[in-house]
Amino acid sequence: EPTRVFGHHPTLMVGYGALEYATEKADRVPGDLKKLVSTKTAALSGCEFCIDISSSLAAETGVSEAKLRALPDYRRSPEFSDVERLVLDFAVGMTRTPVDVSDELFAALREHFDEAQLVELANEIAIENYRARFNWAFGIGSQNFTAGAYCARPEALPA
Repeated sequence: EPTRVFGHHPTLMVGYGALEYATEKADRVPGDLKKLVSTKTAALSGCEFCIDISSSLAAETGVSEAKLRALPDYRRSPEFSDVERLVLDFAVGMTRTPVDVSDELFAALREHFDEAQLVELANEIAIENYRARFNWAFGIGSQNFTAGAYCARPEALPA
């Protein structure tokens, strides 16, 4: 449905499509890690379409159902590695309004990722926030991508 909506403005659809294509082709960060942060971002945004498709794509890239179920409590869950917790913290911070990514978090991320990888992760999180806000504005709901499979649930941003 988002593509149908974008079809009303072909110039923007082409530009957005190019960004989506580049995001999909970027490969400096493992796909499962990127889909994990996308799903967390989608859950925090509450966008039904985003949660549905992100959960489906995460499962396709190898994110386990156990991890998807544990996303709301990722800080304490044994399902996640320390690196996964860091990138999920990054997703939470970037999804806040205003954005809240501390220098300490960024320094910890730099211990595991180079600059290009950090750009790729930030892009993944930012574009998921963009998708969510666009879809919310047009009332775009779930499209049943996860039919028969586990789908992450909406979450509130932690205090």
